[in-house]
Amino acid sequence: MLSPCVARCGLNDENYCMGCLRHLDEIVAWRDCSETVQLAIIAKLPARKARFAGKSNQHSLSRAKWIASQTRLAEHKQTLPEPDID
Repeated sequence: MLSPCVARCGLNDENYCMGCLRHLDEIVAWRDCSETVQLAIIAKLPARKARFAGKSNQHSLSRAKWIASQTRLAEHKQTLPEPDID
């Protein structure tokens, strides 16, 4: 699945990209996520858009933040959870 990236990267204080509205961990893990998880992330974006309306980028999406997220996910052997589907 294609990434929802819009090439306007900039993080808020909660590490959400104000361009695509994904959390940094979601961005880093995107290519390793199942399509089900990717679709669940995309489903959350409209609510995030409303939540962050009028807010602006506070921080750049630096290589250091990217590596820190990769390291955190790897150390905890975390992946993004599969959503509950009824």
